[in-house]
Amino acid sequence: MRLLHTMLRVGNLERSIEFYTNVLGMKELRRADNEQYRYTLAFVGYGEEKDTTVLELTYNWDEDSYDLGNAYGHIAIEYDDIYQACEQIRAAGGVVSREPGPVKGGTTEIAFVKDPDGYAIELIQKKADNSF
Repeated sequence: MRLLHTMLRVGNLERSIEFYTNVLGMKELRRADNEQYRYTLAFVGYGEEKDTTVLELTYNWDEDSYDLGNAYGHIAIEYDDIYQACEQIRAAGGVVSREPGPVKGGTTEIAFVKDPDGYAIELIQKKADNSF
């Protein structure tokens, strides 16, 4: 067994694909429209679906925003240098909502950014021993 994907509902598919590909460096893997039920699915990720977990961006054609609620937490992505990543994300028009630094009560360095729909994405500094 393995984790296949996480699904996010997005209000503007092109804006979201632009963010995940051009700002976070993922690639669009595939896209499918469903005319009958009026939605599009786009899959983005850092590698092919057969090898890695990806994001499914679901765009319902008649919705342009969603209530994010308070149960959802965040997506986490490991980076070699979160400080540089935050600079690049900010330069590309992304929103850094928590500047890089140690997590409260620990030594792991993290930062947070927001995607165009307001979803939180945690950037985690890669450790030499790969432990969290």
